[in-house]
Amino acid sequence: MKPDHIKSPNSLKCPSCTSNGVRIFHEIKDVPVNSVMNCYTREQALSFPRGDIILGICGQCGFIYNTAFDRDRVRYSSECEESQGYSPTFNAFAEKLARDLVDKYGLYKKRIIEIGCGKGQFLKLICALGRNFGVGFDPAYIPGRGDLDHPADQIEFVKDYYSEKYAGYQGDFICCRMTLEHIPNPAVMLETVRRSIGGRPDTIVFFQVPDVTRIMQDCAFEDIYYEHCSYFSPDSLARLFQRSGFDVVDLQRAYENQYVCLEAKPADRPREIDHPLYENVAALNDLAAGFETMYPSVLDHWQTRLEQFRQQSKKVMIWGSGSKGVAFLSAIGDPAAIDYVVDIHPFRQQTFMAGTGQQIVPPIFLKDYRPDIVIIMNAIYREEIRQELDQLDLEPTLMTLDSQEATGT
Repeated sequence: MKPDHIKSPNSLKCPSCTSNGVRIFHEIKDVPVNSVMNCYTREQALSFPRGDIILGICGQCGFIYNTAFDRDRVRYSSECEESQGYSPTFNAFAEKLARDLVDKYGLYKKRIIEIGCGKGQFLKLICALGRNFGVGFDPAYIPGRGDLDHPADQIEFVKDYYSEKYAGYQGDFICCRMTLEHIPNPAVMLETVRRSIGGRPDTIVFFQVPDVTRIMQDCAFEDIYYEHCSYFSPDSLARLFQRSGFDVVDLQRAYENQYVCLEAKPADRPREIDHPLYENVAALNDLAAGFETMYPSVLDHWQTRLEQFRQQSKKVMIWGSGSKGVAFLSAIGDPAAIDYVVDIHPFRQQTFMAGTGQQIVPPIFLKDYRPDIVIIMNAIYREEIRQELDQLDLEPTLMTLDSQEATGT
């Protein structure tokens, strides 16, 4: 008998547009339900709670989601270390984004709300740039974390999920970065945001999510993990906002096409508009079918390569202990293939990878360990990682998941 949260395809209803006609195209079973929850012992990591991923695509709107997702299995707390804020590459992106939004919308002495603010770095930044007043919602917030100080009367942090009970908080600018993909009912979330805005038509909302189009095109299986129960293309995201009572003001890809960024305003009668990034549902279905076809061979490639490295007595590490690393290690199914995982995030170091148990080590560990091969979980950080290795006088072979061939530094 199937668990209550796993339904047959015939009974599935899209959480985005509520239509029937959801097609299952990808399954991976028994994966950790949290990727960045710190595990302080190997035993804790190996016994970490698990769940299944069964991805379906809606034939009506193109929304992709985990049909087996059980929200009761996932929890977020101060033990979650999701921040990318220790990377110079990511910080440069976040700082430019904040400056662009402040300049574009005149965010000076305005009220800013951030849904899913994490440790608060972006909210502090956007408030500092425009002398704004902010409220951030996140159960994983930790007081005092981050480089930017702020007056106590300038920013308020609420260690809770944003929900209807906080609809009384009103902002001139509402942002939500890398959070909507964690919400199993995104339409309900956006309806709550829309009700909180009410009749204030000048309110701007900004949402940033991973782009599932790239994931499907590149067969980036490392970007599919349990906490991400909802997956958006530019088209499916924009149409969700339109159905929820918003006019889409701007829509673009960012961070080497890893993210979709959407800006919108509330509207009583949202306009149906065309956009260069809109694609039809048939095209998304084709991408999902392509992913379904490619996945076994891509996974086999990595399993074969790792087995070859082991037979050659190569020391192999992965760089990046976040969700991509957990998803990669869970998919390859052989924890012994990788001994250690390196990460610059100081609050992840000396903990262990959920599900597979590898110890997470700082870059300085490599000085004595001297790996032969380093597999980079996110290719955008390749140059940053190469510079770290140069400083350690190391020249391992670098590999990225978007390129199946090994290259030297």
